[in-house]
Amino acid sequence: MQNNQLDSMDRRILGVLTQDGRASLQEIGKQVGLSSSPCWQRIKRMEEAGIIQGYQARIDMASLGYGEGLIVMVTLDQHGDEVLATFEKALAEIPEVIEAYLVSGEYDYFLRLAVKDTRDYERLLREKLYKIPGLRHSVSSFVLRQLKAASVPL
Repeated sequence: MQNNQLDSMDRRILGVLTQDGRASLQEIGKQVGLSSSPCWQRIKRMEEAGIIQGYQARIDMASLGYGEGLIVMVTLDQHGDEVLATFEKALAEIPEVIEAYLVSGEYDYFLRLAVKDTRDYERLLREKLYKIPGLRHSVSSFVLRQLKAASVPL
């Protein structure tokens, strides 16, 4: 099953799940106009096809003591497979890195970080990020306010 094989009912189900991943089959069915059984069959089919890749909770990072969010753009010295793999493995081991994207354009990676404050970010830079081999340059921007968070346009 590919994206172009989704019909409008599948997309409505995905819309409900995007808003509330814990919605019951009855709730989803009511919102999209299906009974529980066909609703479950469609969800199961989308899970098996990898369209639905999992369910997760959105966490308020500030309530866990992470008061600052950052976007960090990173440039590497080289772009060979080994350098990229080493960098990506190092990122995976840093818990403050909550999202990482290999991108095209002026920078090689966009990272989203969560830190407690500016001193915590300084510590993260010195103790972790700047110690990753191959990192040539980084530019950081503190997130002032999140305006939108969505998974996909449905």
